[in-house]
Amino acid sequence: MAGPSINLPSSYGGLMRYNEEYRSRFMLKPTHIIIFIILIIVFVAALKIMYPIQ
Repeated sequence: MAGPSINLPSSYGGLMRYNEEYRSRFMLKPTHIIIFIILIIVFVAALKIMYPIQ
């Protein structure tokens, strides 16, 4: 015997879409971000070598 059925509120079921193609003034590729991070690390390391903390 089945009990009383429960009606749940309906959901969008994944049909709700957000703007997938976001336009920005700065369109950067992931490789550009990685290169930028590596350059910052090299710059900080060079500063630590040139100006060591005493």
